[in-house]
Amino acid sequence: MKAIRFEKFGPADDVLIFGDIEKPVAGPGEVLVRLKTSAVNPSDTKKRMASFPDLLDNGYVIPHSDGAGIIEAVGGGVPEARIGERVFTFNAQYGRRFGTAAEYVALPSAHAPCLPEAADFEVGACLGIPAMTAHRCVFADGAVDGQTVLVTGGAGRVGFYAIQWAALSGARVIATASNDADADACRNAGASIIINHRDENWPESLLAATGGEKVNRVIDVEFGANLENTLKVIETNGVIATYSSTVVKEPQLPFLKMMYLDITVRMIIVYAMPEAAKAQAVSDIQDALEMGRLQHRIARLMPLEDCAAAHREIEGGKVRGSVILTIDKV
Repeated sequence: MKAIRFEKFGPADDVLIFGDIEKPVAGPGEVLVRLKTSAVNPSDTKKRMASFPDLLDNGYVIPHSDGAGIIEAVGGGVPEARIGERVFTFNAQYGRRFGTAAEYVALPSAHAPCLPEAADFEVGACLGIPAMTAHRCVFADGAVDGQTVLVTGGAGRVGFYAIQWAALSGARVIATASNDADADACRNAGASIIINHRDENWPESLLAATGGEKVNRVIDVEFGANLENTLKVIETNGVIATYSSTVVKEPQLPFLKMMYLDITVRMIIVYAMPEAAKAQAVSDIQDALEMGRLQHRIARLMPLEDCAAAHREIEGGKVRGSVILTIDKV
């Protein structure tokens, strides 16, 4: 089969190789998926740059965890009725060497849930990391109905879904965005108040917009960089659910200030979500897709062989939405 692989860490153009490798076989409890699409996420580019230093210890890696396609074969213990099923994938390259940047992937059956007919394969590739991370951020600490939820970076891949999950569940959603296009995207997703996070006084703007009411939950894309301002707008007993801290990688915590607010800080990564949380996220995603309740942002569609360019797009940090590799015509 055709696939992308890397045998050493480094820049995308230097280490990503497009070529032929052996087609995988579905083992016990696994399904073999003929992939149509594969998504590039920031965690994929970070792995390529050695965020997991031992990743290559057992040989080359096929990158990417998210994708979508059709089950072509099943391993022992998996019902043959799954053959022919449209699926999306998650955690394909977590704790495993071989991900979705290929014509085929073999992975645990539970990590290839059914993709409703209402969603195409491009949408299917958006769901694993972005939509499931957002789901966990919004719901890990209980229902949000009637609460005020702040989503920082609301036009980003995770933030865009977080706005929708919260708004669909009855929360008042505030989002931060730095330009008119992103503000429009947040508003269309369900945010009722938009704040420009590049404004040094954005906490004051937020509180002015709410009449002084603070927020109950914060879904945060830049925990360390935002923490000082976040604490100005979060209510006592509030929750910060964060999935990234890229600008300030090792933030220092103002412990007493946070303790006196009885703040909960929840760190989230989709790879390590509890199995029950994964199952609930998958179920809610499927229901929302069937009812047409989720919007999706796809920034780029590129052929598999252009994987290095797709990685550069993600690393550049300027794209809003998912970068998807198409595989069917390889």
